[in-house]
Amino acid sequence: MEGMGFSMLPESCVSTILSLTSPPDACKSSLVSSIFRAAAESDVVWERFLPADYYDILSRLVEPLVVSSKKELFLRLCEPTLIDGGNKRFRLEKWSGKTSYLLSARELSITWSHDPIHWRWTSVPESRFSEVAELKTVCRLEIYGKIRTQMLSPNTKYGAYLIIKISNRAYGLDLMPSEISVEVSNSTEIIYGTAYLRCSDSKKKQMERLFYGNCREMLRTTRVVEGDGRSVPCERGDGWMELELGDFFNGDQGDDEEVKMSLREVKGYHLKGGLIIEGIEVRPKDSRKLCVC
Repeated sequence: MEGMGFSMLPESCVSTILSLTSPPDACKSSLVSSIFRAAAESDVVWERFLPADYYDILSRLVEPLVVSSKKELFLRLCEPTLIDGGNKRFRLEKWSGKTSYLLSARELSITWSHDPIHWRWTSVPESRFSEVAELKTVCRLEIYGKIRTQMLSPNTKYGAYLIIKISNRAYGLDLMPSEISVEVSNSTEIIYGTAYLRCSDSKKKQMERLFYGNCREMLRTTRVVEGDGRSVPCERGDGWMELELGDFFNGDQGDDEEVKMSLREVKGYHLKGGLIIEGIEVRPKDSRKLCVC
């Protein structure tokens, strides 16, 4: 047995070993030898990288997938895919196989969203969904989303992100900070914070001071004291902005808990408008941009 290397192992054994690594590692191993190349393409390896509930996910796809191997299925699911009648978007992380979801605005609970005086449901070419919610005018802004932990990958830290745009006619969105939170049921840990929905340029701030100055003075005593930890939206690579609502750790999947995510601005009583909501994305916080062969 002395001198026996990995190249002498049977393909089934190599496949089992590779299934305990990661998708990028499996791809790199194909360069070792023909045995490793065959093993790296096997369904044994790539089925291990798929989520445990992938059959259920496939049954919920808006457009069925036709694939010839588990590796092809994995790579196709790494592309954003609509499920549940087009109201959610599902995606696998290429480097780890961990699941991400984007809940559309229709999947969220938005106060007064069914009242055309306050909100308008419309389509925009940049969105992956058929509809987004556009705020016309409200004095109370409340957005709630929820997801079950069994839909997510175990032993993974997740972040929740509100995906938004700000229209050119936006107003009142940065006069008061919004309260943000992420809460897992049956957990003592609740993540609270505050955030501004936009960072105004000086010209817009000057105009809003003229319109809302008296209201701002009236609210000065109740306004949350500003700190360095306050969140603001950041640009994404897809033309949208995202605002982190908080994070949570999804442990072993023995219990199916409900994760509640929210953004609320109800203390100002001033009118605000021009916010466009695509949805809330729940994704692993250690996401990386790595390519898989």
